[in-house]
Amino acid sequence: MLWKGSEMAETKHGPMAYDFMLLIPTLLLLGVGLVAIFSASSFLAEHRLNDSYYYLKRQAMYCLLGLCFMIFAKNTPAALYSRLVYPLLGISLALLILVFVPGLGVKVGGACRWIRFAGVSFQPSELAKLALALFMAYSISRKGANMSSFSKGLVPHLAVAGAFMVLIVLQPDLGTTIIIGCWLLVLLFVGGVRLTHLLSLFLLSLPLVIHLVSKADYRLKRWWAFLNPWEDPQGLGFQIIHSFLAFGSGGIFGVGLGNSKQKLFYLPEPHTDFILSIVAEELGLMGFAVIVVLFGILVTRGIHIALSAPDLHSSYLALAISTFLGLQVLINMGVVLGLLPTKGLTLPFISYGGSSLVVSLIGVGILLNISSRR
Repeated sequence: MLWKGSEMAETKHGPMAYDFMLLIPTLLLLGVGLVAIFSASSFLAEHRLNDSYYYLKRQAMYCLLGLCFMIFAKNTPAALYSRLVYPLLGISLALLILVFVPGLGVKVGGACRWIRFAGVSFQPSELAKLALALFMAYSISRKGANMSSFSKGLVPHLAVAGAFMVLIVLQPDLGTTIIIGCWLLVLLFVGGVRLTHLLSLFLLSLPLVIHLVSKADYRLKRWWAFLNPWEDPQGLGFQIIHSFLAFGSGGIFGVGLGNSKQKLFYLPEPHTDFILSIVAEELGLMGFAVIVVLFGILVTRGIHIALSAPDLHSSYLALAISTFLGLQVLINMGVVLGLLPTKGLTLPFISYGGSSLVVSLIGVGILLNISSRR
């Protein structure tokens, strides 16, 4: 009887129903992110822009925009997602090309990854992730048993994803390219591509990745800093060493909200990809553990939604979005803990960055949509 009641509760979803096991962790992570961004950026913003609330106000604006898109995505008819696949794929590809157009593309720190229009910057690679997720889910669900074929299963998907990856690596953004590559292997494996094909693809792409790392001086420096940061503590290893110091000084319960010392011009750009170090310093191991648990609930709930989706397309789409979020979280946490070389990737919902936040919330909206139809 209890099982029957719980099954009824699981399936009792309507157009306005929300999966709270997915929604609540998302909203909590957004709240933690806003607090963390203000704490990590207020000192920097005061000295750089004479406005300690600058980054908080911008992130709050993106947060509201993202929530609106999330609600829209949640209430969008399921059939529309299939129709949006190729238009969104074309728009994303065009935007990735426009990044290289002088006057439109914005170069920051030697990388041209943003488009600026009417005073607002946008990172096309974030939209490309969502476009690829929609395309892969739609294509794999339609091909079915043909996914085991090399010419019908592997080649078409590799060609489309490869075009996006080439444009992203030219920005240059090797970190995002590697994430897309790993995500592609996972999704193709689940979709039915033969393991021998995937292993061959991995072995063939490995020398290319090594070549891309070795030919760029800053990538080699990141790799040496990862292997031995203490060899050059004032140079190559500066950022990761101060991340270690932040985690170490935080202890179990942290030094208190707003009391971080590493944000005082020690840890560079503390409100972006290394924001988790500031959170760990101020809130300690307990605060860090809470964030890990919230992300764990979010990703596992996404996988559960994929397993109980009403159709194959929705199942692959939920899996694609959940895998993207999970991989980005794992890599960001691995970087700040010194387990992976520095990649420059944001932590979803927490790091400062409008493009990443809005696209991540759209992804959650799609998961809520699929959950309401299971």
